[in-house]
Amino acid sequence: MTLGLLYPLARSAMFRLDPEDAHALTMKSLNALAATGTTRLIAPAIKPDPRTLMGITFPNPVGLAAGADKNGECIAGFGALGFGFIELGGVTPRPQPGNPKPRVFRLPRVRGIINRLGFNNYGVDFLVERIKESRHKGVIGVNLGKNLDTPLDAAVEDYAHCYVKTYQHVHFATVNVSSPNTKNLRQLQNEDELAGIMKRMKREQDRLAERHGRVVPILLKIAPDLEDAQIEAVARLLVKHKMDGVIATNTTISRAAVQGEAHAEEAGGLSGAPVFEPSNRVIRQLARHLDGALPIIGVGGIMSGQDARAKIEAGASLVQFYAGLIYRGPGLIAEVAAALRHT
Repeated sequence: MTLGLLYPLARSAMFRLDPEDAHALTMKSLNALAATGTTRLIAPAIKPDPRTLMGITFPNPVGLAAGADKNGECIAGFGALGFGFIELGGVTPRPQPGNPKPRVFRLPRVRGIINRLGFNNYGVDFLVERIKESRHKGVIGVNLGKNLDTPLDAAVEDYAHCYVKTYQHVHFATVNVSSPNTKNLRQLQNEDELAGIMKRMKREQDRLAERHGRVVPILLKIAPDLEDAQIEAVARLLVKHKMDGVIATNTTISRAAVQGEAHAEEAGGLSGAPVFEPSNRVIRQLARHLDGALPIIGVGGIMSGQDARAKIEAGASLVQFYAGLIYRGPGLIAEVAAALRHT
């Protein structure tokens, strides 16, 4: 039986489980395949297609988005699938359980997912130990968050703490100011708050680069719900403060694309196919305002190679997905890699 036929059967079985239980089982299975060298049974090998950005050479332009492996427990498993880079986290300084369950909801007809996980993770020290134990040689990023009980005006201290802790173990770090699942976090996308975060993080970068003799790029992850003027302001700040890159976008709080669907009114961030066009709008506007000053990583609703090409055509240099892996399976990685080979 071909991979294309096998995954829909596996997905049907997994979709009978609670989404978080299904995810935990998936990670255990991926690690087992990696440990036995049998990952190729479910994921074709990816031909090299290196891209160099931010001083990092990515083996190919296809990345695993943050949220899939919050604690670094499946680095071997996800790494063996052929991704050009994987982004771990979001991680916070201290462990936290996240929001009450149930907190993840599938919208299969529109290939969407709503989650209100709330940065559930075991804390940055746990993540660092998992990275150190890993034998993965590929590009690893980390998504930085803040603890729920950290006041908003002290959020940058959480970001800086996690950046310092992970600095020697990752290739890039992403400041997440756009998750809708931590109360008021998105206020940090306002111009004054964002400027303060960027200044502090770049000072930390300069200090650590001098100490360790290498630079770990800092990216910003923004929401798909920003208005045009906000996108322009974000682009201006990114350039002014010499940020290294931007990830567009996170999940959306809009329900315009899923009205009438089961679970559509659940609180949380909506990901998957419904966020494809909103994220592309942000990428296009960012690209216009940035004019090549720094790279954009496009994420949101990639369900095919054609979708990934649309991100590149909008102005992205690399792409990421996570919901697409759930709905399409590991074969999507090779499909996207092939579609981007000549971009």
